[in-house]
Amino acid sequence: MRKHTERFNHLLLLLVVFGGFLVFGFSENIKGPAIPRIQADFGLDEGQLGVLLALNSLGYLAACTFTSALSRRVGIKWTGIAAFASMAIAGVLMHAASGYAFLSASYLLMYIGNGMLEIGLAIMAARIFTRNTGTMMNMAHFFYGLSSIVAPIIASAMIGWHAPGGGTLGWRGMYMIMLSLSVLPILPSLWGKFPEEAPHEAEERISYRALVRDPVAWLIVALLSFGVISELAVGNWLVNFLEKAYGWSMGSASGMLSVFFLFFTLARLFLGPVTDRIGYTLSVMIFAAFSGLCSLAAIAIGEGGAILFAIAGAGIAPIYPTVMAMIAKRYPRGTDTAITFTVTLMGVASVLGNLFIGYIIDVVRALFEGSDGSDRSRILGLEAGYAFIALMALLSAVCCAVLYVMLRKRGEVI
Repeated sequence: MRKHTERFNHLLLLLVVFGGFLVFGFSENIKGPAIPRIQADFGLDEGQLGVLLALNSLGYLAACTFTSALSRRVGIKWTGIAAFASMAIAGVLMHAASGYAFLSASYLLMYIGNGMLEIGLAIMAARIFTRNTGTMMNMAHFFYGLSSIVAPIIASAMIGWHAPGGGTLGWRGMYMIMLSLSVLPILPSLWGKFPEEAPHEAEERISYRALVRDPVAWLIVALLSFGVISELAVGNWLVNFLEKAYGWSMGSASGMLSVFFLFFTLARLFLGPVTDRIGYTLSVMIFAAFSGLCSLAAIAIGEGGAILFAIAGAGIAPIYPTVMAMIAKRYPRGTDTAITFTVTLMGVASVLGNLFIGYIIDVVRALFEGSDGSDRSRILGLEAGYAFIALMALLSAVCCAVLYVMLRKRGEVI
């Protein structure tokens, strides 16, 4: 009887984690079709729209400051429930938003919920997936990738749905319905029993001061930051690169981005067991190097090698979940503290990294504008920007190689 109860509880926890990542993917990626309509409804200029989108990073960093402490105070169960509830409430507030300030506050609440959820799910997964951690972490993030692929398509269709009483559902109704899905993982959360730290583990937990002094922790931050900058930059810049450098249509360029996410999602589904077999450090080093080399080869070959941009997604995809598994194994006492330390610094680095890409494109274009003509200089700028994206993946591999050598000397390879 006890065995059946434990198995049922484990199933409930899987529903929370996998369902949580599914909801997280939806909430992060339904904004694409909604943004132009929000801009039109409120008459926003590009600067106001930029502020609205920048709230993503602000909300995430705000969540980083308190989520770990909250999980220690009230438990990871209620931290997760609070994250899901805040996202559902944000959907209702967006539907009711009558002005830009109200909408911005609603967006900020959603992004704080997203940040709480990302950190909370990472802590949950680290405590639940004590066996085959790399496989299960990648499997959990597969659900994020799955919902990310279909979210823009579903959101676009829902905006055009006919609403009762005439008219269409619009972006307001779409946000309210999609974010209300956050309520679903609350149900198994209430029923399930989550593993918490034992009292002796809480007393021996690693501190932020110890992490700051730990070179291994900083190398993990560096390799994850470089990897995530490369991962996020593809979504931000690939379509723009293909359209302007090769003259592709929006549909063709978006199709290549979809192929990238297909490789990305399949890699998280199938490469998890590889990370458990050969080790997390070695896995990240190989995958990151593969991604960077694919992107550089695509730039060198030109338009005929564009498919390599998409294939690079198979290399970059396992980095984040595998690093989460690495942290769980390296810091079993105080995993939540180590995750918060790592993802907070990663969040700051990813914002700066993506800003830097834009400046690289502008500077290189300006340098060559006089000698090579405006069209060629624009292409050179875009190629330099994308080469920087590839370089980030390669730097992630280099940091991982340094970490591997350091840990091997100590006999502590993860």
